[in-house]
Amino acid sequence: MIPTWAQLVYLGCAVGFILALKGLSGPRTARVGNLVGAGAAVVAVATPFFYLDLDHLPLILAAIAVGSLVGVLGAQRVQMTQMPQLVALFNGVGGGAAALVALLELEHMGSFTTDFDVVATAFTIVVGSVSFAGSVVTFAKLQELMTSRPVVPPGLPVAFVAGLLATVVLTVLVVREPAVSTGVVLAAVGLVLGVLLVLPVGGADVPIVISLLNAFTGLTVAAGGYVLGNVVLLVAGTLVGASGTFLTLLMARAMGRSVANILFGALRGGSTLGAGEASDRPVRSAGPEDVAILLGYAERVIIVPGYGLAVAQAQHTLRELVDVLLARGARVDYAIHPVAGRMPGHMNVLLAEAQVPYDQLVEMDDINGEFKQTDVVLVVGANDVVNPAAKTTPGAPIYGMPILDVDEARQVVFLKRSMRPGFAGIENELLFDPRTTLLFGDAKDSLAKVLSAVKSL
Repeated sequence: MIPTWAQLVYLGCAVGFILALKGLSGPRTARVGNLVGAGAAVVAVATPFFYLDLDHLPLILAAIAVGSLVGVLGAQRVQMTQMPQLVALFNGVGGGAAALVALLELEHMGSFTTDFDVVATAFTIVVGSVSFAGSVVTFAKLQELMTSRPVVPPGLPVAFVAGLLATVVLTVLVVREPAVSTGVVLAAVGLVLGVLLVLPVGGADVPIVISLLNAFTGLTVAAGGYVLGNVVLLVAGTLVGASGTFLTLLMARAMGRSVANILFGALRGGSTLGAGEASDRPVRSAGPEDVAILLGYAERVIIVPGYGLAVAQAQHTLRELVDVLLARGARVDYAIHPVAGRMPGHMNVLLAEAQVPYDQLVEMDDINGEFKQTDVVLVVGANDVVNPAAKTTPGAPIYGMPILDVDEARQVVFLKRSMRPGFAGIENELLFDPRTTLLFGDAKDSLAKVLSAVKSL
């Protein structure tokens, strides 16, 4: 039994998690919110050492030390472009840990255990395994350790349905007679289901699945908290599950897709297809000096940042360019698409790293009406979020996705490495529009040359 004082400490930690989530809702309070959440987590982890007679204490402390070391090194070395992959790994580790704890709990379940407790344990095992395996596959896709295209092996739908039926049967067996051996088989089925769930997802849909798996991990932690009678796990898991679910739905809405279409669209050819071949169609290109003239004499400029900006680590150079344009009297804003980069908030954090004032970041719905009065739109490393095919081409993978209405501006400048399409794997007709100018090269290098040319005007 957990003593009363420890339950009160756990309750305080749960309140800390809620306050942390509230703090993360705004840029001014995000840092404090993050510290509050981290502090609550440390207290929650440390509390059992004061009321439990722990076996294998050296192994526990060694595991904590290794985990802390990996966390510190990861925080220092992981680039902003790799944050989605890091989130995927965190999801997987959380789900896998919850599944392992549930497996161990099966050993201690006897005749006094209610069926609901056993069902919750089985749920934690299978969903935690799904989250772990699925997160590993999403990591491999984003890290380009495997193709980002949808992978649909022959018989995948049949195998997936068979896995679901096997999960139901094994859950019934676990409830009737809790046994670790049956739980291990259930976990193995969950691992297979996790792989089959994510393999058909490709391109820009992968981050949405990461968010969904995050929700799965939260639910497993909440279920584990119920079984263990631990309020901090119950509350923390519920928060993660709820926020992950909302984020998944919001991302799907931003893509103009349903969650079912994202998960299973490739089975009928409707999912995003991943990177395609470079186009050889003629386009209008220019040098840095020409782009500098367009920007230097424009009164209204909108910047559209994308994943290419993050890859090139060009946010600091871009901010310097914007500062120069502002000094010349131009009105400049950053147009932020909900899924710009690879996850919501990715561009906001990247630009905040370059000390870009937060009031210069304008969300899609608030800025779309201004493109018609914009002299120049500078698109840095974005593609699908400005592709008019989302509005004009039924049947396109991104059709129906809300986009930034860049095609309505007077002039558009694209900074691109090549003519390869975005994650959706389709051409962007805006690149071939007479109003569009392309500047090829690394975004950081190109922006530095444009910046130098603008200063010399």
